[in-house]
Amino acid sequence: MTKNHESRSPSGQPSISPSGVPDPSQITLRSPAELADALPYMLGFHPTDSLVMVAVHGEGGRFGGRLRVGIPSAHSEWEDTARQVADCLVRGSERRGGKPDGIVVFLCQDPRSGESGQRVMTRLRPLAQRLRIACGALDVPVLEALCLSGGRYWSYTCDGSGCCPAEGNPLAPPGTSVMAAAATFAGLQVRGSLKEIESRLTPLRGAWATEQEEALGRAAAALVPKILDGATREEVGAETIELARTLMRRMLLAPPAEGGPLADDWDDALLGHDEAAAVIIGLQDREIRDIAAEWMEDDEAAPALRLWRALARRCVGAYGEHAAAPLTLAGWVSWSSGDEPTARIALGLALRADSEYRFAQLLHHACNEGIDPEGLRQCLRGERERREPHRKRPAGVTRPPGRRAGRSRRTARRAEGSEQ
Repeated sequence: MTKNHESRSPSGQPSISPSGVPDPSQITLRSPAELADALPYMLGFHPTDSLVMVAVHGEGGRFGGRLRVGIPSAHSEWEDTARQVADCLVRGSERRGGKPDGIVVFLCQDPRSGESGQRVMTRLRPLAQRLRIACGALDVPVLEALCLSGGRYWSYTCDGSGCCPAEGNPLAPPGTSVMAAAATFAGLQVRGSLKEIESRLTPLRGAWATEQEEALGRAAAALVPKILDGATREEVGAETIELARTLMRRMLLAPPAEGGPLADDWDDALLGHDEAAAVIIGLQDREIRDIAAEWMEDDEAAPALRLWRALARRCVGAYGEHAAAPLTLAGWVSWSSGDEPTARIALGLALRADSEYRFAQLLHHACNEGIDPEGLRQCLRGERERREPHRKRPAGVTRPPGRRAGRSRRTARRAEGSEQ
């Protein structure tokens, strides 16, 4: 089987992703060990608690679309899940030009407390079997099915010839394989684990969360009536945009010394509870959010992404649904900046916060379909130029947003509840 160096469209959750642009320079994967080692490079992150399927095309075994979903905890859901993901991958591949000639399946799950990797492999075997049956029913064979757990891998298609010992085979240490060297040369990145990426976008806990929820209640009670009032809504919009820009400038002037969770702690310390609450409530208005979406390139992209991540972490308690707006903006900036793996994860979390959030639905679909984000970037640039004809980058918003109420009525219900 071969993998393109340029396969830069890894799967998000829970939909299929395209195969990337063909390139004559390819990596050949000849064994289950090499397939297991290649998985993070195909996705852009180490999957955790994930069912991953990869379409294979042609005699040479070229990898095509990829799909990732969480492994259902209830065994009763496995059969329906198997049918749905098999159909999604096969039909999606057909839309993109051809039915797969085979599928490779990965079941990735860390051992639970007191559980071994071998036990995980045994526990997930019925799911692997259901996936093989579901793919076979669509006339697409499963060429390989692997379980990855506890730093080891097992093949569910092993014929018992001794290639898979009971204790499994060890995975190659990160960064030590030929695949890792080739991926580095090709510019492919692994951005940590799925769990680590999601943790940067999930709500804070503890005393901070309690204080933030109280601040959100105060902000909703103060701002929602103004947003719903046509006479004062524009004023709230302008204040929200200006405050968001102020917070972005603050972050730009105070870069974190390290990346990852430590950088998030740094950014969290830069935001006051009331400041964060005011922007979160303001972003529930669609037009205010659309203006914020314009900060997707040049010097604005990096501080905007830091701000959207930080605000997503502040959507705590009863305000969990409000995370859909900053999560969608984080996904959009990531996608616009070329980080498709993070974009899919952020957009998936946005839909988990609010499954009906239309902007997240559209971006998630477009990202998974491999659509070039430049079309949307051009649209947003045009809107900004019409609103700010004399703007010179970077510059603030010079005209307030219009009069659509958007999601503010849901926030109004929250505010009404906080006043009782």
